[in-house]
Amino acid sequence: MKVVIVEDERLSAEHLTLLIQKVEANIEVIGYFDTVKGTIAAFKEGLKPDLIFMDIHLADGNSFELFSQIKIEIPIIFTTAFDNYAIQAFKQNSIDYLLKPITLEDVQFALNKYKKQAKVPNQQMIESITSAYQQINKHFKTRFLVKSGNTIATIQTEEIHFIETKESLSFLLIPKGRFPIDYTLDELETMLQPKDFFRINRKVIVNIKFIEKVETYFNGRLFIISKQLEGDARIVSRERVNEFKKWLDN
Repeated sequence: MKVVIVEDERLSAEHLTLLIQKVEANIEVIGYFDTVKGTIAAFKEGLKPDLIFMDIHLADGNSFELFSQIKIEIPIIFTTAFDNYAIQAFKQNSIDYLLKPITLEDVQFALNKYKKQAKVPNQQMIESITSAYQQINKHFKTRFLVKSGNTIATIQTEEIHFIETKESLSFLLIPKGRFPIDYTLDELETMLQPKDFFRINRKVIVNIKFIEKVETYFNGRLFIISKQLEGDARIVSRERVNEFKKWLDN
């Protein structure tokens, strides 16, 4: 099997080569590339390996720029130094990846996964990981502008205990008070960092930082104990329970 490594750190590329050949001695690394430009040029000239190991970040940009300029039909195992939250996104999209620093076990696992997924269309895989990458690198809101009397102030998102909707209006709840904002909960779900905020029911989004305890509740639901959160607003709706548990465990 012929392999190409796209990696902008030479030592990392050499280390990966050694690991690959330890896993399968018959694998031949036929090329190394450290830039988007160089990789595009090589494929335009007819480079045709069986498999590509590709770093996300290259010397002159990120590797996803390749796919807007050339069509790659060859299976790819991506390498990444992203944190655990990003890796979870890759897992959910069924993507082959290696998390740096790469180990022999990582390479073995990724190659085995690659062989099992050999029948998955490569374009489908590219679209999935591109979507995951865009989600990871999305800029989430870090503060809100609020008005209190004649004063306009900003509230940092990490200060927010929860956000609730009452009578078609949304409110931020912090220790200092309750402030109206001009966003719906549907809009806020896309604006807030998903690892920190979760919509537990139709009317409330909570900040994981301020959840003190979670208890079981009747009819398959859960009950949150958090300062300032009261009544039915504390109940995780039944249809959101499974996702809520995954969110807590992420």
